[in-house]
Amino acid sequence: MLTYLVRRILSSIFLIFVVSAVTFAIFFLVPRLGGATADDLASRYVGKSAGAAQIHQTAVKLGFTDPIWVQYGRFAKGLVVGANFDYGPGVEHCPAPCLGYSYLEQQPVLPEIIDRIPVTASLAAGAAVMWLVGGVSIGVLSALRRGSLWDRAAMTTALAGVSLPIFFTGQLLLLFFAYKLHWFPGGGADPTQATSPWDWAYRMFLPWTALAFLYAAIYARMTRAGMLETMNEDYIRTARAKGLKERTVVIKHGVRSALTPILTIFGLDLGLLLGGAILTEKTFSLPGLGKYAIDAIDKNDLPKILGVTLVAAAFIIVANLVVDVLYAVIDPRVRTR
Repeated sequence: MLTYLVRRILSSIFLIFVVSAVTFAIFFLVPRLGGATADDLASRYVGKSAGAAQIHQTAVKLGFTDPIWVQYGRFAKGLVVGANFDYGPGVEHCPAPCLGYSYLEQQPVLPEIIDRIPVTASLAAGAAVMWLVGGVSIGVLSALRRGSLWDRAAMTTALAGVSLPIFFTGQLLLLFFAYKLHWFPGGGADPTQATSPWDWAYRMFLPWTALAFLYAAIYARMTRAGMLETMNEDYIRTARAKGLKERTVVIKHGVRSALTPILTIFGLDLGLLLGGAILTEKTFSLPGLGKYAIDAIDKNDLPKILGVTLVAAAFIIVANLVVDVLYAVIDPRVRTR
């Protein structure tokens, strides 16, 4: 088990550097192949009001006139040992892992991202609990009551949840429960201003519900399909023939086997959400990674966009690592391959 764990950790670290190289190429190499000059790239760092001389000076100062492999080497070195950025009046040190430096705001990107992570992490965690409990429970009951009124109503609701976008369901939740009934705060209720964990949950309940409704619908349909297939297996009939209670057969043998593919999807979904639930954060004006990325795009602040992209990729890689380790715990055959 230890050898498998070390091998997966090393491969994940290598994959992070591969992702960083691909991301760097997308932001810096692809535009050059498309005809963009070093000055065009530098214009993204100085805002829209800078003159040609200032843009060219910035391009030289940032090293955009160097070969692309030299630029990536400098960027990768910043991830490991940090980097220094000359912003004009002085030199700013960006400690490792340095994800970039925002020249528009004259500060490193990583501290801002760290400040936004708690909001996005709490959004993902709270919604994940809701959609796992709700989606899996509904899927299991629908499979056990196949063809019943409950099954049809649940799957119809699940179809609506999959079809309706988050910005639509989020606006409906705000309209009825925040602005008409006044049960919950409206959009822009910053959870970082909460005075207690209960106040945090109160401010986040509507975003959790909007996000969980989409994923719960997906997980309900997947769980139902997995349960229908599992409950027809020979070992299920054997368990029943041995006289086991139906509850034991369903939970210990049926649900456990049906949830194996759910584990993989859950790891990927959670990694994507930790990278920034953009639509949910935009709809409810939550100061998380998703809104941070949208604001960076509006301001044409390339280092922030690059930083969020790397953080999102790192979250997905770590989520896959956790899923692989859990597979190794559940199925010993994974460790021996």
